Amino acid sequence: MAKKDPINNTGIPQHQIEAIARCILPDILAFYESMEGQREFAEWKKRQETKQNS
Repeated sequence: MAKKDPINNTGIPQHQIEAIARCILPDILAFYESMEGQREFAEWKKRQETKQNS
């Protein structure tokens, strides 16, 4: 199966975007696995549901 090209209209080379993503992904995952990250995500989801129901 062919790899789908990502959308990149930033002017930043794709390999640089991927390198940055590889560097910050572990920190993002650790945040969302933490109690604080889970609380903030739950609050965000609640706000999104409120917006949709308005």
